[in-house]
Amino acid sequence: MNAPTYPLRVPALRVEQPLGTFYVVSLPARVLLDTAYSDRLRATRVADMYTLEGSQRELHEPRLRVIGSYIDTEESTFPNSIILAPNFDESTGFLIDEENDRWRIESEDACGFPGERSYFLVIPSARKLAPIIDGQHRLFGFNYAEKPDRLDTQLVCSAFLDLPKPFQAFLFATINSTQKPVNKNLTYDLFGYNIEKEPVESWSPDKLAVFLARKLNAETDSPLHERIIVAAENDFLPTRTAAKREGRWVISISTVVEGIARLVSQNPKRDGMTLLKRTGDARRRALLAEGPIDNSPLRSLYLAVNDKVIYAAVSNFLRAVDQIIWTAAGPDSFIVKTVGLQALFDILKKLAAEGLVAQDLSKEFFVKRLKPAGEIEFAGAFFQNASGSGRGRIRTCLELKLGLKDPSELKQGDKEEYLAACKMSRMENPG
Repeated sequence: MNAPTYPLRVPALRVEQPLGTFYVVSLPARVLLDTAYSDRLRATRVADMYTLEGSQRELHEPRLRVIGSYIDTEESTFPNSIILAPNFDESTGFLIDEENDRWRIESEDACGFPGERSYFLVIPSARKLAPIIDGQHRLFGFNYAEKPDRLDTQLVCSAFLDLPKPFQAFLFATINSTQKPVNKNLTYDLFGYNIEKEPVESWSPDKLAVFLARKLNAETDSPLHERIIVAAENDFLPTRTAAKREGRWVISISTVVEGIARLVSQNPKRDGMTLLKRTGDARRRALLAEGPIDNSPLRSLYLAVNDKVIYAAVSNFLRAVDQIIWTAAGPDSFIVKTVGLQALFDILKKLAAEGLVAQDLSKEFFVKRLKPAGEIEFAGAFFQNASGSGRGRIRTCLELKLGLKDPSELKQGDKEEYLAACKMSRMENPG
């Protein structure tokens, strides 16, 4: 019995369903105890064993002990899938940027099957990045098993990579209300989402972000019309492949949701939990102003329920990006890939703060500010690292070109490369 070694690479079965793509894998219980968590319970490794932590530990302990006793029997089996949504930070609820820690899917030609692909799930580290949508009792019951070798039990898992929190809540509620006699309102409340329509005044930052992302996808005059998909960020997915054949690019909804959420909250998970503690008319965004200081650029609009202005800011920025940058970009340009969209939302945070001060969040304002960026060719090798560093390079280049960063702030060894990629002379004074 040995502790897991990371990175861990295991075979995966790709499954396509209406909600999106997920991957079925078999993982030892000890790996899941290392890497998975729920808002209610989490496991901490101590030598070769695990201890439980969580605000509702006492409420669940009797059931967990029963499951632990069952695990010790010779007939124990768990054929049902544990459902995970990897790549979300436990403390903030944000999708993580660190490429070295992100769970990912790799693919290769299937041996002996021309034209087919084999898939593998890669878990880079033991960092807790996999929220449990369903199956936490089965997993955490292993903490109460007396036989240490039971931690090597293989468990079936379905992994929805980068699935936004509201969709996690929807999936959890669906499972626990259609397959078991559990109240739908209760299951949604556990995640901060009610099955009944909530008044907009009570919307958490990520619920607002999902609403606006859907609107951007649905509006026919939106630059992101029918470009947003609920799927993992992998270029080999059928929807992406089809779009590429058509000369069109698409982006995952998690990228857009995260970008919008960061405009109004530095910690959406904390905000959501704060609102969840209130009921009825008391559950209003304005009460968040009493909490920790939050310097997100459009926070004041969010607290004042000025969602139309937030949407206008995002939409006008994207329209300006479309006019200045995307129109000239091919489907292989890095500015229309995940790292490019992430970097653009980073820039929006800074420009939105400017526009709010100037009381101008119009498309014309963003066009004027973004115009110098039209000279940058984002298809070059300099931007090809599809990771956090690729996002950083695109963001830095945009900041330099728009006068949001001075070349003197660059490391001396990087300056020439950045100036060349950004089409800037050494004497240029942007902005």
